[in-house]
Amino acid sequence: MASLAVEEIQQRENRWVIADLRGKSGRIHTVAVPVLVKNGINAWQTAAKIEEGSLLRSVNKVGKVGESLSDWAIWPVVTESARQIGIERFSAHDLRQTCAKLCRKAGGDLEQIKFLLGHSSTQMTERYLSSEQEIAVAVNDSLGL
Repeated sequence: MASLAVEEIQQRENRWVIADLRGKSGRIHTVAVPVLVKNGINAWQTAAKIEEGSLLRSVNKVGKVGESLSDWAIWPVVTESARQIGIERFSAHDLRQTCAKLCRKAGGDLEQIKFLLGHSSTQMTERYLSSEQEIAVAVNDSLGL
């Protein structure tokens, strides 16, 4: 995300996406951007007066916006946020796994979560989800029988 350019945020099929992300093994996929996230991006672009180039940029002590931001500049912000909510041991993959689990819990289709994460197979996505049976809300409750 540190190298994300404004130009990579595009409209496709009437929604905002991060277009043509290159993942592991050179696979390219597109990620839908939730409206709340796009609103935050718009607010940042307006405040920082960013129209093109790198979206995420440094801000110095006097408020001057720089030209870019490194991965290593982002990581302390993420880990401090995790620490503030009580998570001491944390990795970047935890973010992906949590995203996948939240999408699934909200009713997301396994195949669509696979695309979101850029996995080549649903088996990999299933491993990410490490699914457990939910007895209290069983999947067959909604059959209407």
